[in-house]
Amino acid sequence: MEKRGSILIVDDDEDILVAGKLLLKRHFANVVTLSQPNQIAAEMRKQNFDAILLDMNFGPGESSGEEGFYWLAEILKIDPNAVVIMITAHGGVNIAVEAMKMGATDFVSKPWQNEKVVATLSAAVKLRKTRNEAATLRQANRTLVQDRGAQRLIGNSDALKHIHSMIERAAPTDANVLIVGENGTGKELVARELHSLSNRSGEIFLSVDMGAISESLFDSELFGHKKGSFTDAKEDRVGRLEAANGGTLFLDEVGNLPLHLQAKLLTVLEQRKVTPVGSNQPVSIDVRVIAATNLTQKQLNDENRFRQDLLFRLNTVEIDVPPLRERPDDIEDIAKYYIKLYCRKYDKAYKKMSPEALAAIKAYDWPGNVRALRHAVERAVILSQGNTFTPTDFALENQSVNAGEPENKRNGDAANSEAELALPDDDLNLEKMEYLLIERSLKKHRYNISHAAKELGLTRAALYRRMEKYGF
Repeated sequence: MEKRGSILIVDDDEDILVAGKLLLKRHFANVVTLSQPNQIAAEMRKQNFDAILLDMNFGPGESSGEEGFYWLAEILKIDPNAVVIMITAHGGVNIAVEAMKMGATDFVSKPWQNEKVVATLSAAVKLRKTRNEAATLRQANRTLVQDRGAQRLIGNSDALKHIHSMIERAAPTDANVLIVGENGTGKELVARELHSLSNRSGEIFLSVDMGAISESLFDSELFGHKKGSFTDAKEDRVGRLEAANGGTLFLDEVGNLPLHLQAKLLTVLEQRKVTPVGSNQPVSIDVRVIAATNLTQKQLNDENRFRQDLLFRLNTVEIDVPPLRERPDDIEDIAKYYIKLYCRKYDKAYKKMSPEALAAIKAYDWPGNVRALRHAVERAVILSQGNTFTPTDFALENQSVNAGEPENKRNGDAANSEAELALPDDDLNLEKMEYLLIERSLKKHRYNISHAAKELGLTRAALYRRMEKYGF
């Protein structure tokens, strides 16, 4: 088994240092010893330690623990996420408890038991890893908040102004929010904006695609598990709900959950506690829940489709994001924004849209909503050869749904749509075939990712990866 973890032992007793190093180097990748605590800062600048074993007292006759308190504080100044285990003499438990109140993680007593020391430090190394991951998430979240203009709700329609007003009123509260709307309308952007304007903006925003979690792994993914609780549980794992503690948890496509899993989610949201698989000790959580679904109001109100008690729990505030066809005034602003974005990304000279192109994209009903418009713009930026963008650059004439046509006319043209999307029999390139199959399924289901993925025999996550690959 590969040894992991870097340990620092600080003690003025050479016997402790020698014995500790001999013991711990059999279990951890790196063990460093120091007999003088004033060398701690220099050593921490040289390398990162997953855990630090720190003596409470230095020098003969010392028993107050004051030096230990001082050096603990100095370590935490250098690295606030440091995992420090205090070494205390027998009977010094009260002093060790005080140290833990100051930020120490645990303590071991002299003379120590080898098994206990190894177990304590193994847990400390795992804790350090968790703290590092949490710090990385918080930093990534701060970056997203600072740069949220890179992905934002664009437009000045009355519908979008109403959404911004709802966000501004709901964000400062901890109320649960349900965001409803078709695929591609920007529900996650609404969720991120709610988080960035909330009192939790400095904490984690964790997004979970509920449609991509298999039923068998639901409990483990959301609630976590203990080592050995099932066949593949090789180590303890923190669930998504606990990982989002203190921040915001975004439950995307919550409408895809079967009823029996909806019941489990409801229980957790009501109790604000999770119990990892294989444990009988519940863990309290403090999260702000934002959920999103593409279900219609009729489907949400169907008790055979969605639990009404869960709906009441989730939609303290409900924000409806209308499809792009219902806010055509925003299409021009969105298109111009993405033209600038992709011209910079692909190092292309900026081009304007011709009046005909602008009229065409505003008349089109965009079954894939903003997501489809964004990809159409990206494709146009890459392939356009003229001085301005023309209607043909956006390939609207090749779409299976034509702007301005009534629904029954579209249904009547199904055969023509299939003909346009027919797979070539003279080119059997696998990637081209996959691209065309995905394109056909997305258009057939009007960019409903769940339905398209099901028809293609893929998970939603797998379909999203292929869409990203092929630029949909």
